[in-house]
Amino acid sequence: MLTMSTDDPRLGQELSSELYNYSICDCCKVGDFDRAMSLLAQMEAQGFQLSALSYTYLIEALGSVGRTLEAEMLFQEMICSGQKPRLNLCNTLLRGFLKKGLLGLAVGLLQEMDDLRIQRNQETYEIFVDYYVNAGRLEDTWSTINEMKRKGFQLNSFMYSKIVELYRDNGMWKKAIGVVEEIRERGVSLDRHIYNSIIDTFGKYGELGEALELFEKMEKEGVRPDIVTWNSLIKWHCKEGDLTKALHLFTNMQEQGLYPDPKIFMTIISHLGELGKWDVIEKTFESMKFRGNKKCWAVYAILVDICGQYGKFQNAEECIQALRSEGLVVSANIFCVLANAYAQQGLCKQAVKVLQIMEAEGIEPNIIMLNMLINAFGNAGRHMEALSIYHHIKESGMSPDVVTYTTLMKAFIRSKKFDKVPEIYKEMEYSGCTPDRKARQMLQIALMMLERRH
Repeated sequence: MLTMSTDDPRLGQELSSELYNYSICDCCKVGDFDRAMSLLAQMEAQGFQLSALSYTYLIEALGSVGRTLEAEMLFQEMICSGQKPRLNLCNTLLRGFLKKGLLGLAVGLLQEMDDLRIQRNQETYEIFVDYYVNAGRLEDTWSTINEMKRKGFQLNSFMYSKIVELYRDNGMWKKAIGVVEEIRERGVSLDRHIYNSIIDTFGKYGELGEALELFEKMEKEGVRPDIVTWNSLIKWHCKEGDLTKALHLFTNMQEQGLYPDPKIFMTIISHLGELGKWDVIEKTFESMKFRGNKKCWAVYAILVDICGQYGKFQNAEECIQALRSEGLVVSANIFCVLANAYAQQGLCKQAVKVLQIMEAEGIEPNIIMLNMLINAFGNAGRHMEALSIYHHIKESGMSPDVVTYTTLMKAFIRSKKFDKVPEIYKEMEYSGCTPDRKARQMLQIALMMLERRH
């Protein structure tokens, strides 16, 4: 593939537009997005136009690193130039919007697809169902599934796994398990998606014996557990206080050749930290060094430091600089993991600092990151700051999800502002999110405390 520098003499030649397009695609392939955007600016200044392929590369590349609004701007520019985007590109952009919680933009894009006569496919519907289930939007989920059926699309294992999760999150765990019978009757095989959803359902409701039994059955039937399977089992054993079993699973996962992601590592060490088992944290970290990617060690070392409050990486700027000095690309996911680590330790200023650094680099925070900040302020008893993040979410065009509302309700309960909880509960219902079991429990607590006051 052709490449060029910004002062390449070939830019003045007849094929300079083609060379620009080639080079922009090359930049996207190697992750040099800033240079790609710089070349785009130079290209437009000379009156040249991006090719459909270059638009696709740029939009997908920017979306992959969380620069969603820039991706959306280029998408609109592509349409205005008379080029019709392919369905795959639309689906990529939809997924990026919904990952950020930008439901309004996603729905708007669906309308544009209809206007351009770009037919939705199975993946389009799956993207929305995945978002609606995670956001706790029960009515929207069933509406999308029913529309999907009317269009002639069949429910596959992914869709059934989402239905299981829907029942799970709304307190109907026995009904979730009952879906398995329907799956078998329809001849759909129990693949990894379905196993993971059911295992997670058992775990969430404390049925850890059932979860492990299903895990063993999964392996016997030749369905290889993935990182999601292991994460779920480890997480729920930690929540139930069985850290011995959680650590055993953590070790087994690595022996199976799967390196733990930072989120599950943080779950384990934070629970160990609460019990003051610093030696076990250190031992767990040291044992990982012999199994994973050397560049990733820096992330885990920093998480150990933050969790242990040793002081070396209590400054977010120094922390991110240390990661970069190890040659690690700090992605949107890494930013979220760091913000969560600071949030769990009540280090609110540093959690906010991570957000500021992230935004300064052109990466828009997603709904997960902002929910973490609400949690950080809530844990620190600073309910007004938690509320300000909630308002920021709405002002930014994002759609608060069920986690946003329940985390904010928890913040108000911690600060003994019980009268605010019913207000947030009503806002949740009005928004289209269905209150889950946790939200209903918090509402009951708040109402009980208000009744005692009177």
